[in-house]
Amino acid sequence: MRVLLVEDDPVLGPELRAELVRSGYAVDLADNGVDGEAMGYEDIYDLVILDLGLPQRCGLDVLRNWRTRRNNIPVLILTARSAWQERVDGFEAGADDYLGKPFHSEELLVRMTALLRRANQQISSSLQVDGLSLDEKTQSVQLTGGSEVSLTGTEYRLLRYMMHNPGRVLSKLQLVEHLYDEGADNDSNVIEAYIKMLRKKIGKERILTKRGQGYIFVASPR
Repeated sequence: MRVLLVEDDPVLGPELRAELVRSGYAVDLADNGVDGEAMGYEDIYDLVILDLGLPQRCGLDVLRNWRTRRNNIPVLILTARSAWQERVDGFEAGADDYLGKPFHSEELLVRMTALLRRANQQISSSLQVDGLSLDEKTQSVQLTGGSEVSLTGTEYRLLRYMMHNPGRVLSKLQLVEHLYDEGADNDSNVIEAYIKMLRKKIGKERILTKRGQGYIFVASPR
């Protein structure tokens, strides 16, 4: 899953980006409101973490502009401000969640997971799709029958994105865009290799090839 982090603090921004990368996210960092807003219009992000006190354009204006242009990407506001009215302003502007500074990274990660779950209309507190259960802490998958299989970092990110989008045709380019940040140099053909490895671990019937279009994660294989 690819995250846009808009945070101007020269220490917190890079530290938070590194923490999210260690947790299996691809993260692009913007340090001002103008760049952050422009990046948010790109159809490559699954979630935005948005600071309110940004230079050049405040976070509330960035959020309002996104919502005015019908950009419905899930947005978690991150701010040092604690006044209840400012929280109300954030939600009225279109925020999906709110986390005040200082905070524990564990809480941020849990809130991110909850936002992604709601955005994809998932009811369970864990990522489960017809017999498969993805453990985000151990980056492993539990198969039908109870056996657990370890995943590499890239396999985990790939399977997580596919499980969030069951039944959809996902092109190689789309998968690359949601798995890697803008600083990564990745060939979309590499996806084929990871799809092959995933099929060996979870069953080839789980991931179908749509010739000339991409791949489909099957929620209920026959």
